Amino acid sequence: MERLNWKAVEMTLEELVSMQKKTLLALGRRIVPALTPEDVLQPNDYPELESHPEFRYEEGILAGLQSAQVALRATQNLGE
Repeated sequence: MERLNWKAVEMTLEELVSMQKKTLLALGRRIVPALTPEDVLQPNDYPELESHPEFRYEEGILAGLQSAQVALRATQNLGE
């Protein structure tokens, strides 16, 4: 069995997280045009985002990817 290349996994997840942040910001700006990347971190400040199902769905995907990053980092650290 091949050894897992943690660097490649980490880079792939980072790319996925980065792409999802861009997707979330673009969607958020369709709803609230002046939205900033920092605003996306606190969507509860914008009722239009808070109640928008598509935005919340994409936000959940980002949260899941970030959770996977944390879990994989913890797994990697256990093996060292």
